[in-house]
Amino acid sequence: MIDLKTYRVERIALVDAALDQFLPTVTHFPGQLHEAMRYSVFAGGKRIRPILALAACEAVGGEVSVALPLACALEMIHTYSLIHDDLPAMDDDDLRRGRPTNHKIFGEATAILAGDALQTEAFALLADEERNAGLSAQQRCAVIELIARSAGAFGMVAGQMADMEAEGDHQVDLPSLEFIHTHKTGKLIVAALQAGALAGGATAAQLTALTRYGEAAGLAFQVADDVLDVIGDQAEIGKDVGSDIARGKATYVALLGLSEARRRADDLRQLAIDALQSFGTEAEPLRKIATYMVDRTS
Repeated sequence: MIDLKTYRVERIALVDAALDQFLPTVTHFPGQLHEAMRYSVFAGGKRIRPILALAACEAVGGEVSVALPLACALEMIHTYSLIHDDLPAMDDDDLRRGRPTNHKIFGEATAILAGDALQTEAFALLADEERNAGLSAQQRCAVIELIARSAGAFGMVAGQMADMEAEGDHQVDLPSLEFIHTHKTGKLIVAALQAGALAGGATAAQLTALTRYGEAAGLAFQVADDVLDVIGDQAEIGKDVGSDIARGKATYVALLGLSEARRRADDLRQLAIDALQSFGTEAEPLRKIATYMVDRTS
């Protein structure tokens, strides 16, 4: 029986140490760019995506060290999306992870460039043969394509665009809302599981099961976020509470109400756990993470 808190602490330390190694330091010119990149990467995130990638790799019998570079690349991409999402032209947020947002410290231009750099460095890391010595060229190409498609015009970015277009539109229906959530948040979560599984040598059946898990868990994570935006404590969640409502964002709470949104998150958590029935104790971290995604307070 694993202790999730200990598991998360150990995996976060592993990912952070690798990120520190992979990212350029402030001694590299231009120093302010690299300082801005590091500022947001090391702002204390939950590291959900890299942890899921490592856990999926383990669940199919793979070695964590093989999936570590791709796990770090996923965190770089996620962080770039947060930097850009916080900009005045998008969500115009002042706080992220309990700290002033990147553009509040470094200015909008540097924040945009820091996000650009994190995204491209992520793919440079994924393509690096030496740093991915445990993966074949075919595996590296498959992971690169998977993550690129999940992050791009038919994935995360599509969800961000749909989210902005839905602001202030109180006629957003459930299918439209699910498109936003499954793309803006869910696509990269599913990609993390699939990439970790591919790195671990998953069978087709294992990959299918982990995909189903990721689809349910990713949506549950975003529904829980919608709930926290209403009832969360700002000091715990590290960003302004009620900001989604203030901007007229399409959320599960706005569409279904608080109690129904909570029920939806619980149902999705169970779907995620049920998807892992073919796995044994090797997938226990994933089961516990699904519960954490819904029950978390930050």
